[in-house]
Amino acid sequence: MEKELTQVQINGKQITIIGTAHVSRHSAEEVKEIIETLQPDCVCIELDDQRFQNLKNPKKFSDMDIVQVIKDKKVGSLLVNIILSSFQKRAADKLNASAGMEMMTGIKCAEELGCELKMIDRNIQTTFTRIWRSHSLIQKCKLLTNLIMSVFDDEEISEEDIENLKQSDMLDAALKEVSKEFPVVARVLVHERDEVLAQNMKAAPGTNIVAVVGAAHVPGILKAIHKDIDVDELCSVPEKTLLSKISGWIIPAFIVGLIGYTLMQSTQMGLQQIKSWFLWNGLLSAFGTLLCSSHPLTVLTALVAAPFTSLNPLLAAGWFAGLTEAVLRKPKVSDFSNLSEDVATFKGFYKNRVTHILMVVIMANIFSSIATIISGLDIVKTFFSAL
Repeated sequence: MEKELTQVQINGKQITIIGTAHVSRHSAEEVKEIIETLQPDCVCIELDDQRFQNLKNPKKFSDMDIVQVIKDKKVGSLLVNIILSSFQKRAADKLNASAGMEMMTGIKCAEELGCELKMIDRNIQTTFTRIWRSHSLIQKCKLLTNLIMSVFDDEEISEEDIENLKQSDMLDAALKEVSKEFPVVARVLVHERDEVLAQNMKAAPGTNIVAVVGAAHVPGILKAIHKDIDVDELCSVPEKTLLSKISGWIIPAFIVGLIGYTLMQSTQMGLQQIKSWFLWNGLLSAFGTLLCSSHPLTVLTALVAAPFTSLNPLLAAGWFAGLTEAVLRKPKVSDFSNLSEDVATFKGFYKNRVTHILMVVIMANIFSSIATIISGLDIVKTFFSAL
């Protein structure tokens, strides 16, 4: 127990940090024992309000409106949430435990003691958005592929493995591996949150504080806790610069300008450019939805929408395709209730209507982006031929 328990004296407060494994029975027992022994003024939990509600109401997915998710542009974050939740649930099932058991134990103990309860983590949507905006299209595709493929890794895991992973040296090694391929993920997902957790612990009410956090965060929290961290900055999604805002319009304007000029030089070549744009964008986006075995009307929607949405950075072919698929193949209650089990297998991931619709949105958008590059280069080639 001593390995996972760290105490820090700061600003007249004693902060006891419990480093846990999120699917470990031992961690849950440890949390209960420490809180009951220390009788803290406040218990801090490594959750944000959204995940707190999800943990308290595990059937919340059943009430989700998939159409609204698409409209709110939260497809990517929802898919990542589903994958991570499934991974934790499967690991917990193998150990006869519950995902987030130690967090729920900390919450229940705080409620029983009548002490303050604080959610000290950053909003999960903010974290995912900061990660997503920091990667290029190719990096996003690679990151998404790695994440999805990791779901189907059925390697056996024991409770001894879970407890061993709580050792900081192993965690540091794991993070270094992630940092090599996706340095931004490690920085935003772990290091930034270390600073948010540390600052929010210090701001918790009372002088006797107990914080329940994943063991991976403990080393970073200890480094950050004596610093003055700007939590507001870390909890915000950086606004796009003026350059990035107008850059989304530069390529469409450039394409339209090239086509317009070519039409004046040669009507035939200009029409060839227009044909190239429509065919590449429409066919590739439609192909992306076909890979998901979409409804024929969804495929048609992607075919028609992509050439136009590619000229407007405020729109995306995947949104139209996804909304069409959601209306035609609306998820059933069983699709929501079986999410964790279904995404554990390729067949289940492919067949579940929730993940199916999310993938339709993503695949239509990815292939539309690829088509924009290919057709754009073809248009440039035709432009120089017309000079």
